[in-house]
Amino acid sequence: MTLWLSVGYSVQVAFDLPFFCLGQLTKHPIQDPVAVFLVIMGIMLVAPLLFESLRLPGIIGLILAGVVVGPYGLGLLERDSTIQLLGTVGLLFLMFLGGLETSLDDLKKNARSAIFFGMATFLLPMGIGTVAMLAVGSSWLAAILIASCFASHTLVALPILSKLGVMRNPVVTSTLGGTLITNVLALLVLAIVVKANQGDLTLSFWLFLIPSLAVYTFATLWGVPKLGRWFFHKFGHDERAEFMFVLAALFVVSYLASLIEIEPIVGAFLAGVAITQIIPQLSPLMNRIQFIGNTLFVPFFLISVGMLVDPLILIKQPQSLVLAVVMIGAEFVSKFLAAWVSGRVFGWRMAGVLVAFGLSVAQAASTLAAITVAFNIQLVDELVVNDIIAMIMVSCIASPWITEYGGSRLKPQVSQDGQSSTRITAAENVQRMAQRVMVPVANPSTEDNLLELAIMITKQAKGTLLPLNVLSDRGDEITPAARLQQRQLLDFAVNLAHSVVVNVEPIRRVDDSIDLGIVRAGQEHDATLVICGWKGFSTYTENFFGSVLDNVTRLSKTPVLIARFAAPIANTRRIVLALSEYDAPDYQIQTLQLAKILMEQLKAPLFILQVGQDVQLTPEALRSQGFDGSVRLVSEPGNFVRRVSEELVFDDLLILIAGQTRLGQPVVGRQPEAIARSNPKTSMLIVHFPE
Repeated sequence: MTLWLSVGYSVQVAFDLPFFCLGQLTKHPIQDPVAVFLVIMGIMLVAPLLFESLRLPGIIGLILAGVVVGPYGLGLLERDSTIQLLGTVGLLFLMFLGGLETSLDDLKKNARSAIFFGMATFLLPMGIGTVAMLAVGSSWLAAILIASCFASHTLVALPILSKLGVMRNPVVTSTLGGTLITNVLALLVLAIVVKANQGDLTLSFWLFLIPSLAVYTFATLWGVPKLGRWFFHKFGHDERAEFMFVLAALFVVSYLASLIEIEPIVGAFLAGVAITQIIPQLSPLMNRIQFIGNTLFVPFFLISVGMLVDPLILIKQPQSLVLAVVMIGAEFVSKFLAAWVSGRVFGWRMAGVLVAFGLSVAQAASTLAAITVAFNIQLVDELVVNDIIAMIMVSCIASPWITEYGGSRLKPQVSQDGQSSTRITAAENVQRMAQRVMVPVANPSTEDNLLELAIMITKQAKGTLLPLNVLSDRGDEITPAARLQQRQLLDFAVNLAHSVVVNVEPIRRVDDSIDLGIVRAGQEHDATLVICGWKGFSTYTENFFGSVLDNVTRLSKTPVLIARFAAPIANTRRIVLALSEYDAPDYQIQTLQLAKILMEQLKAPLFILQVGQDVQLTPEALRSQGFDGSVRLVSEPGNFVRRVSEELVFDDLLILIAGQTRLGQPVVGRQPEAIARSNPKTSMLIVHFPE
């Protein structure tokens, strides 16, 4: 009898144990650090995948997961000091990433329409939002701050327009430029409201804020890029040092913002705008920043925001539902009016109005940042936080649908001078050229620049990178050290390509000669472009008998891009395309399209110098190739080598077209080699087209 009682008790305990544990989890938050981190990692993995499979933004999944595991949900996690610390880091990183996506060039390209739309999409939501919030009983400061949340927006639907091929449409560029204006103004409103709530909005505050903010903004936008270029130039081969510099810049600029009594998120945003000027968009460093931020830091912030939400408020306080409807209505109406008014002024069709409205209606980064700051200073309560998050969810769901509907009805920008077919042909030729880019790698000290150049060209066309290393077999046994170096060189190339999500096919080859091995590998693997390194000069022996580069270039059936880097490619501040009157017009147009890719990726201005009596390019021809007025074009007679050398300055990237050569001459041509010898600190690209 006792045995049966004992067995029955044991079974009952075993049966009740899972329910006991669940009850403990719901009553007492998890304290074990490993378990806490495990729960958060699980959320970061599952929530975005689940919601994206439902064609909903992953950001919504992370916020709702925070609601479920937070103190107002199952109570698995407590919003303690650790969660708040990680959430603060994520908040700064979120604003930093927003700054990285903000281009000052977008504002310059369509300045008039961008400024008008930026002010309209700021002032109308501010006015309508303030009146609406006052009508439902908010205080003046709370109403102004919530209205500033309506004014800012996040471009969550921008990838849709990129896929549709309408990124160059004036409506899109105007919206991008307007985004910078409205987000900066909304952040300034936040800083002023915070000071007013603290009772510090005095004359001395304005006398201190305006000069200090001007100096701070100038120092950030001018000083950080200048310091960054120096740092990357000196330590450009140390990936860890580059990434740590970016993190240091983010947190130093954010901390300095607090010293001049504005919110650190303003500094984080400006740090992003400054850093994006010196990091190529498709570079491994930019990919690491975005990957770590979007994968680790930002999800911490989104989960911590979700933990603030109390779903039962809708039951406890029914007016929460009314407030949410008012917020969503005010935000949608004001954003649509801003897009419609801008469309009427600048002649946008309804499709363009819908694109501007769809892009600007989404609320995410700036809104979450502002409402978190407002909650921390107790300017708003949990009720408002809940309703703001409801507005974010509705806007993030509606924005992609509206943008895709309008964007699919927008027409890509076509030139008005009847030369669009030339542009399409040249662009298509460059796209074909970038499909399979082969890079022979042999020198570890120059490999990274060549690969980064190849990645910029390849990724833009969604092509494949072909890193190649050839071992020479002339009857002697290939040493283990040579095979090890070959494997290390190709492994580095593969890792670099994977870090920026580029298709890569490494090629290991043994051949009786290096140059013929490169040519044969290109033919066997269908290479469409070959990128080779160059030391900048040729010896008499190389000119007569031919160097490896000479033989590869002469025998190759595909274009060859010959590169000499005097500094890291990311340090490029200006691209100089120098054209001679002897360059074939077709080659000029294709080289121009190649320069356009590098200009966009390096965020560097393009300067075109034509030397000679019979010039080919005109401003009208540039417009037909998709260039705007920001490209500087100079045409003048004179000596080509002397005129180009006079124009070059530090951190220029010079692009030339290789001329026709005879035996005994360098394959790049006499003029490019003369320029390279007289400008040893200038990086150069020489495009050789097969005859």
